[in-house]
Amino acid sequence: MKVALTIAGSDSSGGAGIQADIKTFQALGVFAMSAVTAVTVQNTQKVYAVQEIKPEIVRDQILCLFEDAAIDAVKIGMVSSIQLIETIASSLKAVDLPPVVLDPVMISKSGYRLLNQDAQQALVNELFPLAEVVTPNIYEAEALVGETIKGLEEMKDVAKKILSLGAKKVVVKGGHLGGGLSTDIVYNGAEYRCLESPRFETKNTHGTGCTFSSAIAANLALGKGFFDAVELAKKYITVAIEHSLSIGKGHGPTHHFFDLYTKAGLNPY
Repeated sequence: MKVALTIAGSDSSGGAGIQADIKTFQALGVFAMSAVTAVTVQNTQKVYAVQEIKPEIVRDQILCLFEDAAIDAVKIGMVSSIQLIETIASSLKAVDLPPVVLDPVMISKSGYRLLNQDAQQALVNELFPLAEVVTPNIYEAEALVGETIKGLEEMKDVAKKILSLGAKKVVVKGGHLGGGLSTDIVYNGAEYRCLESPRFETKNTHGTGCTFSSAIAANLALGKGFFDAVELAKKYITVAIEHSLSIGKGHGPTHHFFDLYTKAGLNPY
């Protein structure tokens, strides 16, 4: 069985972070391992607090897993400080590294800053060169290049500039642009592709970014090529959003196991 490792923060509400990553890996037939970078106090309404894990504990989680198992892909999510970023980078440089998907998690839906302001450049300097794929949303892409995105042409231009920061491939997610379709720009340095999906009227979108990037990592672990991995991940997250769950008083989670539950006769609708 293929194995993927998520290096990310824990979400106590279960919809995002390592919980979403683990669910996604397992839903797509990949065994999930995790290295926890932070524990958050959050529910579907907001993030209240973050407690970072000691860097040496994060380092040892990563190294002990690579010493023990063959890991086929890595997904990096929430890493909030320079010290953690540098620790993760040095740990990954010490192993035989599989494809890495970096989701540059910066700010939560409720506005809580998950990446310290001074750590953004460290993220670019240390982790972008290790990443096979970087998956920023519109706001994160704007912050990375210091430009405003209003449409697809700007998304393409920003994708090219993000590659110049050190990443090999990029997916600029267009979910925050609005409109009837959700369009992502996928770029490998030579070819652009636009991936479109319907936009569903739901507030239950907690963890969509985590889930999408994890689905890309899972598909890379399974041996899929870049464009196929992203296209399959797009289909997976679209179904998960379409059948999202109204849990909690805020933004509920996506349904990571909709297809599996349907085949098992467990979905109530």
